[in-house]
Amino acid sequence: MAESDPLLSRARGDSGRDCRAGFPASRSVQVGPDAAAGWDLCFDQAVVFIEDAIQYRSINHRMDAGSMWLYRWYYSDTCQWILSFVIFLILFLAFIETPSSLTSTSDVRYRSAPWDPPCGLTESIEGLCLLVFVADLSVKSYLVGWAQFQKSLWLLDYLVVLVVSLVDWTVSLSLVCQEPLRLRRLLRPFFLLQNSSMMKKTLKCIRWSLWEMASVVLLLALHLSVFTMFGMLLFTGEEQGDGQDKERLTYFRSLPEALTSLLVLLTTANNPDVMIPAYSKNRAYAIFFIVFTLIGSLFLMNLLTAIIYNQFRGYLVKSLQASLFRKRLGTRAAYEVLCTPAEGEAPPRGVGVKPQDLVQVLQKVQMDGTHRQAIVEKVHSYGGGLLSADKFQNLFNELDRRVVKERPPRPEYRSPLLQSAQFLFGHRWFDYLGNAVVLANLVSICVFLVRDADVLPRDRDDFILGILNCVFILYYLAEMLLKVFALGLLGYLSCPSNVFDGLLTVVLLNFLHKWDRRSHLQSLPRDPDPTYEMTTLELLFGHVLEEPTEEELIEKLQRHPHLQLCR
Repeated sequence: MAESDPLLSRARGDSGRDCRAGFPASRSVQVGPDAAAGWDLCFDQAVVFIEDAIQYRSINHRMDAGSMWLYRWYYSDTCQWILSFVIFLILFLAFIETPSSLTSTSDVRYRSAPWDPPCGLTESIEGLCLLVFVADLSVKSYLVGWAQFQKSLWLLDYLVVLVVSLVDWTVSLSLVCQEPLRLRRLLRPFFLLQNSSMMKKTLKCIRWSLWEMASVVLLLALHLSVFTMFGMLLFTGEEQGDGQDKERLTYFRSLPEALTSLLVLLTTANNPDVMIPAYSKNRAYAIFFIVFTLIGSLFLMNLLTAIIYNQFRGYLVKSLQASLFRKRLGTRAAYEVLCTPAEGEAPPRGVGVKPQDLVQVLQKVQMDGTHRQAIVEKVHSYGGGLLSADKFQNLFNELDRRVVKERPPRPEYRSPLLQSAQFLFGHRWFDYLGNAVVLANLVSICVFLVRDADVLPRDRDDFILGILNCVFILYYLAEMLLKVFALGLLGYLSCPSNVFDGLLTVVLLNFLHKWDRRSHLQSLPRDPDPTYEMTTLELLFGHVLEEPTEEELIEKLQRHPHLQLCR
């Protein structure tokens, strides 16, 4: 399909659907309040689509004005922080609910009786948490729509867990907290799972890996069973008092004990203790344990590890591919709702996005200010023409670029003596000297501690050790002052050179980088094919990830449940 063909129409439709086919190219044309409201809606839709692309979220949600306001409010930092705190709160109840083990000390001799909260206290907190989860499920269900809700297993499970929890909570109150079993406690970890995309992906990967893992686990079980029976036959213990008898009585007394001993031996945890009694009698018995370890630990366990790694790596690649598709789909959807016909040409022949429209949209998008500035600069570098779909898509590659911190300039001194001192104390060999002094300090402390290990504290003479520490501290202070002289304050803080400097400046760096403007994105906005460094996992798996095709994006947009696609 030609890139110039608009996918989403331009006139307002029902239920937030936007269809603006044939809309005038110039915004200065008086088109009435309805058309202006339509453009505002398209701008808001583009904002939401770009935010979805940045966060790798699905775009299959309601797109009318009210729903988009609710959607952005739900994914705001404040709302998500409240939801995370409620999840933490309901999980923390396990530490204070009856029976509670939360005491001031773990020593049974001095531990007092745990606090027994009155009936209704923890239940009230839990009830408020469940109400928040009900609101959370209601908002999610409304935003995705009934059709999408029925297809989402996580949302359906969310509903079932909430219903069971509320029923069990009601039973607790009706029985005045005297019920023998609380089923809802077993379901609480689900609230953490459903709110974490990473945990969802992990569980899904484990589910996909179970079948291949089951075959190796079956081999391990067979391996343990065969060697357990063989070991019980080998170590009969017929002669009392010999090595065989000790081996039998210690590790192969019965079938469960023998199986447990070899299961622990499979992890090499109790090796070679398990074979010492038999080995003391006859060295040939070591062959049994060596063969068992070679087959079980070095072959089957490594095979199981390789399968788990391969499955997780494969699922990670699939997850990255899905994230890349969501990102491209979100930016392409934003392009479609913003694109307008070129002036003087029919809509099918030339469409694109006006740079000023995209800049206006970017001002509303919740994103890092440095990346926003880089995208705006790249938009201006394209000139005043309409942005094509390819150019529009390439703009958001700036989100993957690495933020590079510029080294602050060094102070300038006119005196040749000061310039020589600046070169000397700012050289990397001066840093190496500082590292050597730190190492000498640690070695000296260790030597004195080892030497006086057997001396009572009241008999120790730490005066020599104290002098060394004072000398080292004075050196650290002098080194810090010399580096500040050579590099400047910001230059010294932006490049800690040794362990002492790192410990001293780590807190300051966290505050200074907030207001330090000497940073930029490592990008080449005028280069059509820039080489850049990515901070995401796409850098590691970029050679196996495939860019979604135009047809795939178009097909996905056509099946959007809340936007009408016009040809």
